[in-house]
Amino acid sequence: MGVIRPLPLPGMRLLVTGGAGFIGSNFVRYWVAEHPEDSIVVLDALTYAGNRSSLEPLEETAGVGFVLGDIADQPLVEDLLRTERITTIVNFAAESHNSLAVLDPALFFRTNVLGTQALCDAARRVGVERLHHISTCEVYGDLALDSDESFTEQSPYRPRTPYNASKAGSDHVVRCYGETFGLPVTITNCCNNYGPYQFPEKVIPLFATRAIGGEPLPLYASVANRREWLHVADHCRAIDAVLRRGREGETYNVGSGVEASIEEVADGVLAATGAPASLKTIVPDRPGHDRRYLLDSSKIRAELGWTTTVEFAAGLAATVDWYRANEAWWRPLIGRSPVVEGSWEAAPLASGTPAPPKG
Repeated sequence: MGVIRPLPLPGMRLLVTGGAGFIGSNFVRYWVAEHPEDSIVVLDALTYAGNRSSLEPLEETAGVGFVLGDIADQPLVEDLLRTERITTIVNFAAESHNSLAVLDPALFFRTNVLGTQALCDAARRVGVERLHHISTCEVYGDLALDSDESFTEQSPYRPRTPYNASKAGSDHVVRCYGETFGLPVTITNCCNNYGPYQFPEKVIPLFATRAIGGEPLPLYASVANRREWLHVADHCRAIDAVLRRGREGETYNVGSGVEASIEEVADGVLAATGAPASLKTIVPDRPGHDRRYLLDSSKIRAELGWTTTVEFAAGLAATVDWYRANEAWWRPLIGRSPVVEGSWEAAPLASGTPAPPKG
């Protein structure tokens, strides 16, 4: 397994799955700074979107352990949990790119549903103190653009895309292991995150890296579709609150209440880079493109005292500045995404088989 310098410290012993990804690596960085008495081991399969360089400084300076492996490999996970005496699992591991899920749905169900089931079963067999599962607002479906509604923790699940459905399935897996087997679980459903170390296939880093290079920014045709945006640092603080004070078996929505359309995001990135509006380019909508998400996060605010600290306009500008200053991090990742936005019929599936013809 190759765990690097596990720390024999008191306190929590965390396994962070998917810790080489965007939110996972930010969470590891956050936890090392806020809870240095705890120890962390990262388990990551290092798919195309995983980047160990996001963690290597922490491996060297904070003794964060790293294991290359898949959450679906139950024997490996069980052995890791026992060997490292893990008390707490934080599960970020997931395929998460909606566009890729359109081209290769099976990949998403294998990782997000069956992988989560294997992880839960390993946790049950070993007897961890908490498994916290990271999910998304997208499991609830979407809202009309002119709606004044928001999703609560009691909203029905109505996923509309393969990615959304696979995450809904993973949530159900986690809940059933809590109900049936008594596994101590919690879930957070979060809105769209942004911040440093995000793979440049996602919209804000995609726009930032392209604007920095003077390249076109691809906007889906439904430019008015809106998303709720939360800085990744605030998400990490929410997870901390749930792990420290959240009630077992509960789900907590995590949202900022701040919405912006895709065109507003593009305009903010262009303003931050000084690039011209002429870079905005319209591409065909993704199939099943959701219109709008908005979470009611009053539960986590009232029960756990969590609140946001990063204002969107300032956070967006700071994120663009980070990509400008860290080209050495993102430049090698350009071209690794298997998706060409807008090429839904011509693009190959991630498994290598051709996309089906229109008919």
